[in-house]
Amino acid sequence: MARELIHHRGPQFKEVFGEVHQRLQWSFETTNQVLSLTCSGTGAFEAAMINFTKRGDTVICIGGGKFGERWGEVGRAYGMNVVDMPLPWGQSADPDELRDLLKKVPDVAMVTVSASETSTGAWHPVAELANVVRAHSAALLAVDGITAVGVQSVPMDELGLDILVSGSQKAFGVPPGLAFVAASERAWERYPESDHPRYYFDLGRERRAQAKHQTAFTPAISVVLALREALALMQDEGRQALFERHARNARAARAGVEALGLTCFAQRPSNAVTAALVPEGVSAKEVVQTMRERYGVTIAGGQGDFADRLVRIGHIGFFDGSDMLVAISALEQALRDQGLDVELGKGVARVQRELIGV
Repeated sequence: MARELIHHRGPQFKEVFGEVHQRLQWSFETTNQVLSLTCSGTGAFEAAMINFTKRGDTVICIGGGKFGERWGEVGRAYGMNVVDMPLPWGQSADPDELRDLLKKVPDVAMVTVSASETSTGAWHPVAELANVVRAHSAALLAVDGITAVGVQSVPMDELGLDILVSGSQKAFGVPPGLAFVAASERAWERYPESDHPRYYFDLGRERRAQAKHQTAFTPAISVVLALREALALMQDEGRQALFERHARNARAARAGVEALGLTCFAQRPSNAVTAALVPEGVSAKEVVQTMRERYGVTIAGGQGDFADRLVRIGHIGFFDGSDMLVAISALEQALRDQGLDVELGKGVARVQRELIGV
């Protein structure tokens, strides 16, 4: 990213952007065009919704966390009929519950879900949900894959997903600034009917430009350059090895926090992040602050009602087992600093055993 910027309308950028597009298709496991937008992941949510629905359309939004619920917030902002499928935070969606809701609610235009709910560490059964949507409606299925793509298998074409979005700063390991939207031909058939106001997020305009390895507007050039290198590293590692590394790190992190007496929050955990409840009387915010300021390790706290109850350890992107050892070691010490009777080395030893398989 420190290299000299290149002109985004010149031949050098077109070559880089074309390579990035091909590698993104590999990551999304799709032959569909994967559009790159200069925005955050929330911008991809908004673009996905306003390009493939009409004003007043009915949208079912599967909740269970901050980002699943965000789809509904976007829909309401555009005057859509949002039907929530609420879930207690930490739980995963029940396909049978979605089936029953689809039978009750007529003419659903879109169903939304966050595959990996980062706020809770939960994984939703995307394959099963996709089957239900196909069997019981003509709705499009829009999936937030921001912390799923490149972490766990979300094969867009194989599962028949209509829309899959992601962002540059997660599994791709580059700075924020780019978001990605892949849409099926079935979704694009709805594009001409969409009547939402849009300009910057007009995906039809982007589709035409990016077919020529250009963007409709000025992109985050330095992030595109970094993304090319990150995608090359991911492909060199190989898809299965990539998924296995994330799964191994996730198992190690979960084992480590449980050895320290914390409880994993998610009913069905994602391999992107481990969310754990701290014991009563312990401030998660203070644990996070202590780890950062005293031990030089940055993790995240909870969100919403769980802001002071959860600690979240990310293992998404270019992490390995040594990072899990460092994180759990710092967590052990921070918990002791909070007055907990923690046996030093217990969590670290459990991580080590998980990593070597004993």
